[in-house]
Amino acid sequence: MYYNELETLPRDKLRELQDTQLRQIIGYVYERVPFYQEQFKKLGIQPGDIRSVEDLPGLPFTRKQDLKDHYPFGMLAVPREQTIRVHASSGTTGRATVVCYTRNDIDIFSEVMARSFIAAGARPGMLLHNAYGYGLFTGGLGTHYGAEKLGMTVVPVSGGMTQRQITLILDLKPEVICCTPSYAQTLGEEFKKMGITPQDLSLKYALLGAEPWTETIRANVDANLGVRSTNLYGLSEIIGPGVSQECIEGRAGSHIWEDHFYPEVVDANTGEPLPDGQEGVLIFTHLTREAMPLLRYWTGDITYLTHEPCACGRTHVRMGSIRGRADDMLIIRGANLYPTQIEEVLKSIPEVVPHYQVVVKREGTLDDVEVKVEVAEDVFREITQEAWSEDILEADHQMRNLRDSIQSEIKGIIGLNMKVTLMVPGTIPRSEGGKLRRVVDLRKL
Repeated sequence: MYYNELETLPRDKLRELQDTQLRQIIGYVYERVPFYQEQFKKLGIQPGDIRSVEDLPGLPFTRKQDLKDHYPFGMLAVPREQTIRVHASSGTTGRATVVCYTRNDIDIFSEVMARSFIAAGARPGMLLHNAYGYGLFTGGLGTHYGAEKLGMTVVPVSGGMTQRQITLILDLKPEVICCTPSYAQTLGEEFKKMGITPQDLSLKYALLGAEPWTETIRANVDANLGVRSTNLYGLSEIIGPGVSQECIEGRAGSHIWEDHFYPEVVDANTGEPLPDGQEGVLIFTHLTREAMPLLRYWTGDITYLTHEPCACGRTHVRMGSIRGRADDMLIIRGANLYPTQIEEVLKSIPEVVPHYQVVVKREGTLDDVEVKVEVAEDVFREITQEAWSEDILEADHQMRNLRDSIQSEIKGIIGLNMKVTLMVPGTIPRSEGGKLRRVVDLRKL
């Protein structure tokens, strides 16, 4: 089932549509946004020079700092009075990133989310438990409006208050849930503690996003909640959630809704476009946005694109899972490290579970990495009370062997020596509905 015929448009027809939309948006931003007028003039480019998406590499990137430099409304292409909603980032590291929407933008937002729900297995009439946060964060309202547009019944729970979430899921019996993958893990663990099995739950589909996650987490969520989980991707600067969505048939990359958002992947160092299958920084150009259209926006997310045919029949390009963010990549003793690489190693070790934290410190001039990971509950039960103290498993011979084995595995696959600390089940921080902080970089403090 598809939301509309655009999802299966032949690639040549889709390209024609994109080229037409791009020419329109180029003229639109040149006339209305002083920032882009200056950019074009610096390069000696006229709007008419951009005729096709193939010409986009000739334009500079737009970065988050550009939005912060023009805070709050300097990037608007319409008078502020013509906007009907404002979202913003937290601004914890400086000025917030403000994004605005016209009524047409909200309609597009709702449409791409409705498409995403269909792709994920949801259908009109189903009940949605929406545990994304409401407010300035785009997640809650974005998924809410999309579900309503599709004809679903929405329970706007928002994040946190886990026991209330548990009660509502048990009482209202939703078929679909939206939340971060780490919070889906939290909910699964709570049901398990209560003796509630996946067969006891009504949930069938989970749209998870807002943070990088892996196949290990997917398997954990699917097993504990009894769902088929799919990746929902988005970012507020582009629209919010619904920029791309994994289909329930393939679960092998997320379809980007290319009639609204044109994607590129470029080399993180040179900015040069990369071919299908090669990882780099994901770039988006708006094709239909009214309030704040962006050209070649540098997301910072590391992924790849593939145009290989998909089992679902959709023709829109797929993006791989997000390995991490270019600006969140850790450089340890000259080597690049993404937290998801560590998780990929841990998933092959049955004695531990996918709850971990990476702590980076600097001793003198050297960087040290500590990986804290929880042992599985059945392994923990085999250890006597004397074998552990202060949540850290130490003395048992079996634990020392396991710790050494993990350290060796990480060294062999990633190429870095890391201290491994085995933790008691339940001691690594859990998500309470928002994004989970898996990396603690003490070098910056």
